[in-house]
Amino acid sequence: VQLAESGGGLVQPGGSLRLSCAASGNTYDIKAMAWYHQAPGQERELVARISIHGSTDYADSVKGRFTISRESAENTMYLQMNSLKPEDTGVYICNAEARYSYGVNYWGRGIRVTVSS
Repeated sequence: VQLAESGGGLVQPGGSLRLSCAASGNTYDIKAMAWYHQAPGQERELVARISIHGSTDYADSVKGRFTISRESAENTMYLQMNSLKPEDTGVYICNAEARYSYGVNYWGRGIRVTVSS
């Protein structure tokens, strides 16, 4: 499975961005998908996760501001980010959990988001 992120960039505080993650290859092996955030000098942290059945989980820091969604037919996952804050700055990385290989995770290269005035 290959994952490719797009949609990052520079945005002012309070603004919005929509990230996309396109999956290719053996996409039948994807179970849940997620977005991770790595701030400068920080560890990678889970932002949002969506299961194969569509149930979602969010980090407390983004609840009410970010929305994760998934278009299975297009093998694409999205992260709608609203009311962005400077602390949302960092690299956002797409993740997919393998369905048939226990403990296997696929990762994208990440895309940079900068929230600054």
